[in-house]
Amino acid sequence: MKTLLVVDDEVGISDALSEVLSDEGFLVLVARNGKEGLERVAEKRPDLILLDYMMPVVDGREMLKALQGDSAYRDIPVVMMSAISRSSLPPDCKPTAFLLKPFGIDRLLAVVGQLLGGPAKP
Repeated sequence: MKTLLVVDDEVGISDALSEVLSDEGFLVLVARNGKEGLERVAEKRPDLILLDYMMPVVDGREMLKALQGDSAYRDIPVVMMSAISRSSLPPDCKPTAFLLKPFGIDRLLAVVGQLLGGPAKP
C-alpha cells in the first residue's frame, strides 16, 4: 500500500483529500503545516507528498526546500497545491507537479497515478 502525505492547513481540504485518497486504496497521513509535514516524513517516509503552498509556521516553499536539501527525501515526488498559478511561484520553488486550486478529483487522481505509476486499486 502506497503512503501519501497531505500537508494543508485548511482542515476541509485535507479531510476531503484524505477521504478520497483513502477510498482509492492509499494510506494517508495528514499534517497542518510544513513543520508537522517534515515531522511526518521523518516518522514514516511517504511515497508522495501533496503540499499546500501557503501555510502558517513553515510554508510549502520552505518544506519543499528542506526536502530537496536532504538526500534521504529529495526523491519523494511533491505535488504543490495552490490558488496562485505555477508561474507565480518563486524560481527556486520546483515541485514535481502542480495542482491549481480548486481542482477536481479526476485531476488529482490522474496526477497521483502518473507519479506513482498507476492507480492504487488493482
